[in-house]
Amino acid sequence: MMDVQSWTYLLVGISFAVYIGIAIWSKAASTSEFYVAEGNVNPLTNGMATAADWMSAASFLSMAGLISFMGYDGTVYLRKFGKFTVPDFIGDRYYSQVARTVAVICVLIVSFTYVAGQMRGVGLVFSKFLEVDIFWGVVIGMAIVFFYAVLGGMKGITYTQVAQYCVLIFAFMVPAFFISMQLTGNPIPQIGFGSTLNDGSGIYLLDKLDQLHVELGFAEYTSGNKSMQDVFFITVALMVGTAGLPHVIVRFFTVPKVKDARISVGYALIFIAILYTTAPAIAVFSRTNLIETVSEQPYEQMPKWFNTWEETGLLAWVDKNDDGRINYRPGPAIEGAPSIIREHGEIVRGKLGEPLLTNPKTTSKNELYVDRDIMVLANPEIAGLPNWVAALVAAGGLAAALSTAAGLLLVISTAVSHDLIKKQINPEISDKDELRYARISAAVAVLIAGYFGINPPGFVAQVVAIAFGLAAASFFPAIILGIFYKKMNREGAVAGMVAGLLFTLSYIVYFKILFPELNIPENWWFGISPEGIGTLGMLLNLVVSLTVRTTFPDPPEEVQEMVESIRYPKRISS
Repeated sequence: MMDVQSWTYLLVGISFAVYIGIAIWSKAASTSEFYVAEGNVNPLTNGMATAADWMSAASFLSMAGLISFMGYDGTVYLRKFGKFTVPDFIGDRYYSQVARTVAVICVLIVSFTYVAGQMRGVGLVFSKFLEVDIFWGVVIGMAIVFFYAVLGGMKGITYTQVAQYCVLIFAFMVPAFFISMQLTGNPIPQIGFGSTLNDGSGIYLLDKLDQLHVELGFAEYTSGNKSMQDVFFITVALMVGTAGLPHVIVRFFTVPKVKDARISVGYALIFIAILYTTAPAIAVFSRTNLIETVSEQPYEQMPKWFNTWEETGLLAWVDKNDDGRINYRPGPAIEGAPSIIREHGEIVRGKLGEPLLTNPKTTSKNELYVDRDIMVLANPEIAGLPNWVAALVAAGGLAAALSTAAGLLLVISTAVSHDLIKKQINPEISDKDELRYARISAAVAVLIAGYFGINPPGFVAQVVAIAFGLAAASFFPAIILGIFYKKMNREGAVAGMVAGLLFTLSYIVYFKILFPELNIPENWWFGISPEGIGTLGMLLNLVVSLTVRTTFPDPPEEVQEMVESIRYPKRISS
């Protein structure tokens, strides 16, 4: 029987071969192909690619892991304009190179924040299943993304993302079907996690998990500690942030007609809903199985998956009371993330065979450290599913991370080559030279993304939630006002974008980077967390935009006529 690692090499190798083959087949020969795949993508194909673009490593790896630890708290138009990019729209709509430059800066900040989580997700998968550390996992991911993003551009990325969606959704759903049947006798996970257990007890699964939580000293799983206003602000930030994500918006330029763009959205929502309605179930399954497998159990009796995850530094046990058992309780087991002691490359182990750590122990009774991002990856092994299922999940995690990373890197490269170089620095540049600059920009972006993947400002879902907030605070008001309010002028739009971005970014940096120890509800403005502050930034953007607009002249008549034309099915040439 093949082990998990062998299955992983096989399935990941096959999927990577498919991605690279598609990239070679769809090599971009023009900027139109590189930026928007010549606008000839089928709506169904575009819908699937959009879903893969939007459903990142955070969706696949971190969301269910986040919900499994936080419980209830964890659940919380441009096509007619005919432009390649969001800065292209902003620059022309607001008749200003300054506005275009500000938009480019916003694109770079949002995209690099978002892509950090994707590269981190790649590193997590490789570190476990290919037995390399996260650094080399990120490097391998960089090489793969560099190849098909730089070679094929949007044309290559689109068709690669179709394949990646198929891989990621299959990999996400198969273990969910298995475990739902295993625990509740119902193969549909969306129903299973609200059903009774399959052991004849008549106890509902969620009631069982609540009971396990209470017995260990945790709050009930189905209870919530987040304030209603914070949940609201986070939800709004995620919703309006989606409408401002540059790598998602650009997908609506890849189809032939406006009608096709609308159809693409419908397909994308269906494809996305399949995963997002399943994530809460996977969270419940993985949390239940984890607690029942490890809590109060002797360390020496832990299954193989526990030891292999320990070696990655994403799972750790410290025997605080010297009883040889794993006491899982609230609170941190150690200070920071595990730092394993190694000598000559080999892990130093203690008396019970556990990897020794340099981290100081904390005063809490908890002895178990679990990185939230591993819950989906470890879930099949914890549930005792076949090895090929665990390997399939690894391939799915990589597909999710690589698909979004490629889309983001394309947005970064087009912002530099098209919006900065072509539109501002050297308007006379040839199509061939512009394409070359786009590829160079993508290559540089891959390197920067790799750095942030190795040194991210938080676990994957947290990083991505921040990116959504930044998109909401910077782009959303400028786009909406630019489409629906023809008297919105450049001064107002620029002032609003700058105000919204600086406010949101400053808040996030303060609590996430400068003073993380102060990142508690008591210190937040109006009880709003850094993940939800983008909503307040968006409101600030709107207020500043509309206020500043009143002190400057209305846009030129031709611009107002251009805005009016967006409401009619006439495509304005770019």
